[in-house]
Amino acid sequence: MTASFPFRKRQARDQARADWLDERRREARLVVADVVHHSDHLIRLACNVLVQHGETPEEREDARILLVVLDAKTPGRGGDDQRNPEVAR
Repeated sequence: MTASFPFRKRQARDQARADWLDERRREARLVVADVVHHSDHLIRLACNVLVQHGETPEEREDARILLVVLDAKTPGRGGDDQRNPEVAR
């Protein structure tokens, strides 16, 4: 018995991966465009997608800056108590 694979050709697999990444980027852009109506956690996920897979350097940099703003909004969230000793108390 032979196992059937959904992608017999590398090109089909690469195209499916590209389509999947395009869809994730689209979803991330929608979340970032409407930050007021989304949780910080979801915004962080969307920014991480755009930082890693954004199409332009400007898009990646804007997402990175938004992550910095979110980190400033919730200090101590990352568990890095060495940086801010007041949080450890």
